[in-house]
Amino acid sequence: MIKKHIPNSITLLNLISGSAAAIQALEGNLLLAAALVGLAAVFDFFDGFAARLLHVKSDIGKELDSLADVISFGLTPAIILFCMIRDNSAMDAFSGIAEFLPYTALLIAGFSALRLAKFNIDTRQTDSFIGLPTPANALFIISMPLFAGNGALQDAGLLSALAGSLYFQLALIPVSCFLLIAELPLFALKFSNGFSFGANRIKYIFILTSVIALLALKWAGIPAIVIIYILISLLQRNKKIE
Repeated sequence: MIKKHIPNSITLLNLISGSAAAIQALEGNLLLAAALVGLAAVFDFFDGFAARLLHVKSDIGKELDSLADVISFGLTPAIILFCMIRDNSAMDAFSGIAEFLPYTALLIAGFSALRLAKFNIDTRQTDSFIGLPTPANALFIISMPLFAGNGALQDAGLLSALAGSLYFQLALIPVSCFLLIAELPLFALKFSNGFSFGANRIKYIFILTSVIALLALKWAGIPAIVIIYILISLLQRNKKIE
């Protein structure tokens, strides 16, 4: 049956896009690398969607998805941040450790792998997430080159200042690592119970809010969407507790 191979083929496109992004980042093409990670995220969404639609979910598909994600949303964003830190002019102030400091970005790759391994064995994460999903974390990181340095949107005011700040880039490392493995319940964008508004209220609210953020903020809406995702999940959690 050809259809059983469709989801895994899409997953491989995710992995190939992420691998190409890593190469482009190392060659200094951070904007193209960011775009390729974004493409990998599209493939990552549609492989699971195709598996559910075609009723061909499998154990190998789950494992392959994690292997692809650790490259596209773990290693590659870490390399992008590595390059940003390495090339930041403020590194002159760290002359003694400047050669080694960029490598701290690779912690994101390590914690992404840990997060994915936990996901594969955690039965609590069948319909939701515990900790920030690697694609969401990656999308926040890869949006930084858009605003920093010679990025396409380097005149974006405060966001440009933050994205180009060495201290912000360094602070992003422990924050990302913490969010990836934190015991933080977050909803999954899976319409497993049909597409009715009642059963998927929180997902429709998130999608609508995300569209509004993109229309209002344009590319600056990408990091905003990740923050909105976390905030809506926290509000949903607090509502359940009450």
